[in-house]
Amino acid sequence: MPPDAPAPADAPPADVPASDAPLILIVDDENDILDLLKYNLQQEGFRTRLAKTGREALRAARRQPPSLIILDIMMPGMDGIEVCRRVREDAHLRTVPVLMLTARTEEEEQVRGLDVGADIYLAKPVSMPVLVSQAKALLRTARRSQTPPDRLAVHDLQIDRDRYLVFQGEDGNPENRDDGMKLPRKEFELLYFLASHPGKVFSRQEILDDVWGEEVYVVDRTVDVHVRKIREKLGSDYIETIKGVGYKFRE
Repeated sequence: MPPDAPAPADAPPADVPASDAPLILIVDDENDILDLLKYNLQQEGFRTRLAKTGREALRAARRQPPSLIILDIMMPGMDGIEVCRRVREDAHLRTVPVLMLTARTEEEEQVRGLDVGADIYLAKPVSMPVLVSQAKALLRTARRSQTPPDRLAVHDLQIDRDRYLVFQGEDGNPENRDDGMKLPRKEFELLYFLASHPGKVFSRQEILDDVWGEEVYVVDRTVDVHVRKIREKLGSDYIETIKGVGYKFRE
């Protein structure tokens, strides 16, 4: 077709994202923020869905699981922390990346979000190029985590990468067991990464680069929070703290 020929009558407008483009659920109680994020993300080729309350967001996510959730914390009724907690408890949503937005930058607030499974934090007012870059990085990391099935057995743990399940106790083939523990995506990936290299010491930055990706900006404290959550679930015998350096999985 010549460059100046009109598009076919049934062709979608140039600014409409393809139907197979990643779907991003944007959750915020401010209309101007919703409109701003929607516009910029659609310009990058993403599909978007909007929600103004936590309950509306959960209904939308359960009806059609998104590729990524951008979630404001400070909302009336159900806040972003509770939404994230419920997302991580939902078997169909728990691996969806969550990018949290907040006007509050206190460390305690960020730790609360990380505790319930948020992947990264961005403070308002947010730079659109930074937000778009972080969203793309999270989606790339999520795609990498969907690699072919793999299973790792170390000590008394059997880590099933296909189903994101961790089995504790040497009781046979995981496929014949129904007692697997479902960890949030980043906790699972961190555990799998360290367990894949028993005895090797990794700095927090090395862990961040491998598990979160070099393009995603998160603070060192993120690793500490996730290690603590893993220890709470599996016990403290597996991951060792190397003071002043980072962490290693016990040999």
